[in-house]
Amino acid sequence: MNADRLPLPLLPLGLDVDDVDFSRGDGLVPGVVQHALSGQVLMVGFLDEPALRSTLETGMATFWSRSRQEQWVKGESSGNTLIVGAVEVDCDRDTLVLHCLPEGPTCHTGDQTCFGPDALPGSFLHLLDEVVRRREVDRPTGSYTASLFEGGLRRAAQKVGEEGVETALAAVAQDEEALVGEAADLVFHLMVLLRSRGLGLADVERVLRDRHGP
Repeated sequence: MNADRLPLPLLPLGLDVDDVDFSRGDGLVPGVVQHALSGQVLMVGFLDEPALRSTLETGMATFWSRSRQEQWVKGESSGNTLIVGAVEVDCDRDTLVLHCLPEGPTCHTGDQTCFGPDALPGSFLHLLDEVVRRREVDRPTGSYTASLFEGGLRRAAQKVGEEGVETALAAVAQDEEALVGEAADLVFHLMVLLRSRGLGLADVERVLRDRHGP
């Protein structure tokens, strides 16, 4: 995944190395890696000042290995990199959260997270939104999602209209399972329509958050 293809809600990295206090942990601070879209915790690593500086300058998650006593870039050998969209520091200035988009599984075991396959999942809707975004870019042969993009904006809008009607009818004339199924179809096709206009769930989320207020 290229950095120039990162979707919202990723932010400018912003953080300054001087904002972090490295004095409390022998020059190291823990960095919690969180999936930038789903919010799922992927791994925890340690950063010294040069590793944080490299992370902020390159956008690639970089850590200090306590066992090898050397700096390492996540995925430099496996290819399973972590593209960093934002870095935050806690109130004590000695713990970081790295909001990342993973390219491939994060754990060396092949799991998506270092906390195992039974770890609490993040937001599936945001993960699906990322899949839709990739389908729009890559247009893989045989993909239904890609075929919707090939049909153009009017076709995507038509599908949302159809699914909206079917959802409304299911609400008044069918059982709960049918209603949920139609609602799922509506949400999916709405994602495609938004992406056809260069938008995503994060844009809808932002508007809802602004409307809700503090």
